[in-house]
Amino acid sequence: MRLYLTALKPTDSVTDGFLPAARALGCDTTILTDRPEQYGGSMAEGAEVLACDVRDARAVIDVIAHHRAPGAIFSNSDHIQAETALAAAYFGLPGKDWRACVTAKNKALTRRRLAAAGIETVRSVRLAPGDPLPERDVPLPAVVKPREGVASEDVVLVRDGRELAEAVRAIRNRRPGEALVVEEYLDGPLRTLETLGDGGEIRVLGGFRTTLGPLPYFVEERLDWEPPPATERDHVLRALQALGVGFGACHTEYVTTPDGPRIIEINYRVIGDHCDFLLADLLGVPLFERILGVHLGRGLGDCGTALGHGTALSVVADRSGTVVAGPGTVTPPTGDRVRLWHRPLRTVGDRIDQSHTNRDYLGIVRAIGPDRGSVDEAIAAFDAESPWVVA
Repeated sequence: MRLYLTALKPTDSVTDGFLPAARALGCDTTILTDRPEQYGGSMAEGAEVLACDVRDARAVIDVIAHHRAPGAIFSNSDHIQAETALAAAYFGLPGKDWRACVTAKNKALTRRRLAAAGIETVRSVRLAPGDPLPERDVPLPAVVKPREGVASEDVVLVRDGRELAEAVRAIRNRRPGEALVVEEYLDGPLRTLETLGDGGEIRVLGGFRTTLGPLPYFVEERLDWEPPPATERDHVLRALQALGVGFGACHTEYVTTPDGPRIIEINYRVIGDHCDFLLADLLGVPLFERILGVHLGRGLGDCGTALGHGTALSVVADRSGTVVAGPGTVTPPTGDRVRLWHRPLRTVGDRIDQSHTNRDYLGIVRAIGPDRGSVDEAIAAFDAESPWVVA
């Protein structure tokens, strides 16, 4: 069976997760990408790579139609879920509803749909390119963000009209032609819900509690395994149902406010930043195979049960400068009481220009163990022995 995987730049989720999973499932894989030059060497081992404008569903359909018959069409990219869903629908293959993909990606549409369905109301204003700041109805304090942004890029807390105007002006300078969203600041613990669905049933895989860096920015520094209570889980599931999200993997972020849970954003793909690998380790199942299996029409299968505790710690550069020291790749031997991995994202000599986004990550540590105390000790010991240094 031929799997078409639509992708932008190479990611660890694709090269170390979904490509090995496709091979294990017996698939012949074709990567469609607008950046074929980035998939050289062993980056796409065992897969063929074709150039394609993957942001255009018509181009994806045309390339596939003139190549080999598809058995599944899949993407893990935030940016091309709708295009991939349209291509899958064209060929009559299992896939996501393209309308749900558009609604989940567009934060203004998400707010409108959840309010219309009576799930929750969060005060929010959409600013199209060139729109002046409204004189009324702007919730303050507020969070300004790109309508379809990712990785905490250009997400900032503002507390008054002056800060709001400065933030909007600065973001528009960096992102000309893009719409923004200004919404009320939701104060409370930040959590996630991880799900996998086959279009009929949605399985809750679990969730994490997220620790952010200092405001006014929203850089995710640490995620700890902490499945949500039933009331919060059910609220998120109702939100997903209202948006039509129920096929494949989904990573939902929400805040536990004094008035109850409120959605931050819905990422219609598996959780990233190596938390997908952490989730697979915790559940004890080949998670990437389970996700692809849904798109191949094979159902959900056994999604596992988490045992113990897991943490993903992102080492964040706290200044601009040059990397002068940092640990290499760490893969733990089997049988350790606490298993710890480290994936460097930078190398010695790299220049860091602090952006207050996930682009400031130097490396990612993930660890699993019988309890949080043992995991915390292992991470602290690794950090003391192998620090990152930016000078």
